Amino acid sequence: MTTNKKGPRGGNTRMSGRNLATRVRTARGRKTSSTRWLQRQLNDPYVAEAKKRGYRSRAAFKLLELDQKFHFLKPGMRIVDLGAAPGGWTQVAMERVGNKGRVVALDINEMEPVTGAEVFHCDFLDDAAPGLITGALDGPADVVLSDMAAPITGHPKTDHLRLMGLLEVALDFAASVLVPGGVFVAKVFQGGSERDLLNRMKRDFATVRHAKPPSSRKESSETYVVAVGFRGQPDEKEPQD
Repeated sequence: MTTNKKGPRGGNTRMSGRNLATRVRTARGRKTSSTRWLQRQLNDPYVAEAKKRGYRSRAAFKLLELDQKFHFLKPGMRIVDLGAAPGGWTQVAMERVGNKGRVVALDINEMEPVTGAEVFHCDFLDDAAPGLITGALDGPADVVLSDMAAPITGHPKTDHLRLMGLLEVALDFAASVLVPGGVFVAKVFQGGSERDLLNRMKRDFATVRHAKPPSSRKESSETYVVAVGFRGQPDEKEPQD
């Protein structure tokens, strides 16, 4: 299989090579699901390309493809990356913003440092997390990225509600730190965001789009919401006499 997709500013997501499928035998004691996962990884061209380019995960291509479509990452920006581990999105963000930009990444799981980025090992739901991020940003954010996902329970409705809870908290945070005109990008699952959250995004941002990057696996129900053009915090009303 060969795909050829040119990205912005001369970047690309080209992947080439013969599609020689690798078959994995089920070892004694290994679950069938684990064998399927391993076989899928070994035959995934994005996994191979991520290793070739030095990205920590295939997820890096999801951000590359979203930026290729919406063009929201630019040199010199301040970027927040929530749910950053193992660091693929952080790497892409640093490539895009360059030395004059700033990237602050946070995840409940530990991750190796990314050159140029400020990385925090912390639960985003902890009271101290927002302060850590804003202190490291040293100014308002241009883009807030959220690839956060709660651990899967196997119960679709429960998993959806838990993800929507994280999305709501991430959106609250984005509204508190984004510059006017800023961008919010977050993972959701098919079925979209809850009506109230989507209506809020449409109220707070100029445009709101859903997109499923080509690198997102076809069998996955994940998609991304891209909200562009933050309208800013509403002015506080003057107290009445």
